[in-house]
This record gives sequence, C-alpha cells and structure tokens, in this order.
Amino acid sequence: MELRKMAEMEKSMNRYKYCRIQGLELAENTMYAKGVFSMCMQMIQDKVMDEEDRDLYMEIENWFEENLPFPPQCLNQENVVCFFKTENSEEMMKMIRPALWLLDRYDHPYFLVYTNTPGEIVYEDKYQVVVKAPGKLIIEKVQEKWGPQAPDR
Repeated sequence: MELRKMAEMEKSMNRYKYCRIQGLELAENTMYAKGVFSMCMQMIQDKVMDEEDRDLYMEIENWFEENLPFPPQCLNQENVVCFFKTENSEEMMKMIRPALWLLDRYDHPYFLVYTNTPGEIVYEDKYQVVVKAPGKLIIEKVQEKWGPQAPDR
C-alpha cells in the first residue's frame, strides 16, 4: 500500500469513531459488503493465494484471534457486521496492513470506510463494535439530472 494512502488513512482515523475495510462482494447472510477477513479467507478457500501468502494471512488471523475478543454474534454468524474503533486502532491497523497488501497483490478491490454512525450497536469492546446489518439492499432509481448543467434548475 502506498505511503500516501496510509497517511490519509491515519489522518481520517482522527475524525471518525469507526473504520471498516470491505470489498465489493456481499455476504449472503448480511447482504453487506464482506470485510477484510472474509475477503482474504475466501481467496484462500478459492486457492487464489499461493502458499506463502496463505501462511502470512493465517499469521495475521491468528494474531487477531489471540488479541481481540471474538464477538459472540460473529461466532453465531448473526446478521451483523464489525467496525474497528479508530481510537484504539493503531496496533490493529499495523497488523492489518499485510492483509491489505495481500488484497493489493491479488488485485482484489477494497474500501476503507470511516463513519461515526455505523448502525445499531449490539456488541462493543475496547477495539470494535458489532452492528446489526440492515439485511436488505435499498436500490433506488437514478435521480433526474442535477448540477449546474441540468435543465430547469
């Protein structure tokens, strides 16, 4: 990951309470964009990653399992999604950077989502919150043209 991207990410963390790293694909049970751990694990299951990269990812996953509580709602695969707390995320983001590098290495798109309003919180610990996923997609029609060139403005 570029140093510029990392600097922007760290600057954004100071303005927002929560951060989520997510991809384009939706999880079937939540209808919400899959998170970084799900994306990497899917790449392993689909045999996209080579063995050395798989081992690197498993080290990352093991660190998180040893250092962060595993929310019971996630363990039960409930209709929830997780966000990191930005106030306590320095060490976590340091540990997650190699996973982002793996996503970049395999051209897997992802987004860093920062928010102060993640949704209804059903679990919270020092490092993360778990929120209810809406469980549905809201697809709206494209609005009529707008902007300085729009007719009848």
